[in-house]
Amino acid sequence: MLINNIAWMLRRFPVFGVFGDGEYRLQPIFVDDLAELAVTHGRETENVVVEAIGPEAFTYRELVRAVGSAIGCRRPIVSIPPGVGLFVGKLVGAVVSDVVVTREEIAGLMENRLFTQSAPAGATRLTDWARDHAGDLGRSYSSELARRRDRESSYESLRAR
Repeated sequence: MLINNIAWMLRRFPVFGVFGDGEYRLQPIFVDDLAELAVTHGRETENVVVEAIGPEAFTYRELVRAVGSAIGCRRPIVSIPPGVGLFVGKLVGAVVSDVVVTREEIAGLMENRLFTQSAPAGATRLTDWARDHAGDLGRSYSSELARRRDRESSYESLRAR
C-alpha cells in the first residue's frame, strides 16, 4: 500500500515532500515474498528472528524517485520538516478518509528502523515490480482504514477513486 500511495501522490501533486533530508533508508519487501516467508517459517517448530526485507535498499528520496520513474511521473522532491509533512498528511487524509501517515511512522522512517544489514529474505525487486505494474500503480488510493473496517472485501474493491 505504501508504494501504491506514493505513486498516487506522484500522479496527483506537482511536488513530493520527504520528511527532513529523505536520506533515511528502507528495504521494501514484496507482499507475496513476505507471505511465502511466513508460510515457510510457520511450518518450523523453532523460534527464529527473520529480517523481512527485500533485495533492494533505498533512501526514502531514492524510493520516491524510483517509483516516479517507473510510472513516468517524475516530480521535484522537496525536503520538509516532519511536522509540516504530518500536517499535509492529515489534509490529504481528510480528502481520502484515511490516516496517510502518523507521527510514529515518520519517526520510524527517520530513525532507519526499516533498514538492516541482513541478507534479503525476499527475491522480488521493487524496481522490476513497479516497472511491470506501472500502468495500474497509483491510479487509485489504497485506504488502510477502509481495509481494516471491511475485512471481507478485496483490496481492489476498497480503493478510493
